[in-house]
Amino acid sequence: MAPLDAYLSPQLQQAVVTGLFVAVGWIVVAAQTRRRDAILRRTREGDIQRALLAEIRAHVFALEQQVPLPEDAETLIARIGTGDFVPTLPQHANDRIFSAVLTDIHILPAPVIDPIVLYYRLLSIMAALASDLREIAKTDGHRAAQMMADYLSLMEETRDTGLHAVRVLTECLRGGPVAVERILDDDDAAVLAQVAQHLPAELAEMRDRLTARDGVSSRSSDPRGR
Repeated sequence: MAPLDAYLSPQLQQAVVTGLFVAVGWIVVAAQTRRRDAILRRTREGDIQRALLAEIRAHVFALEQQVPLPEDAETLIARIGTGDFVPTLPQHANDRIFSAVLTDIHILPAPVIDPIVLYYRLLSIMAALASDLREIAKTDGHRAAQMMADYLSLMEETRDTGLHAVRVLTECLRGGPVAVERILDDDDAAVLAQVAQHLPAELAEMRDRLTARDGVSSRSSDPRGR
């Protein structure tokens, strides 16, 4: 006699054993599914990061070639101000890959999302400003010159933001989100150290200016100079 025969009928014992096997099977299948989904997610995450890295790096390289020297920028702005020159500016935002993967951007590690989104946001602003500038340059050279100065400043900011995004993506592909957090913490520490280094001198200079100004104000309030 089986140990459970006194409590359960053979049919019920068979049903319990079958149920246990089915439950274990569900657990195993669920674990395998989660593991497979995690692998697919990591693969997709890596593919998206590599694609964005390639697109950003290529355009940042182009921006580095396009940003003019200060003296060339002044000449360009002056020519636009005369109203006789309409600049040739890019009409697209170089964001085809970003647009294609935008719906999946949320699966990327949190530390890399902000630099990427900020970079492409600046690209979009550049494209809109370029379009407006081309139109205004035909009728209002003075305003177009001001917009060109803003465009060149925005170009430099976009380049720097792109370089940061490239750095973050490269580090994430090498060492994961932890590595990105580490370099961001290092950047913050470097900024704080720089502030701490220059702040005392800046405060001292500010005190000297305030003291000198107060001294001049006191003397000027006395008609006899006392």
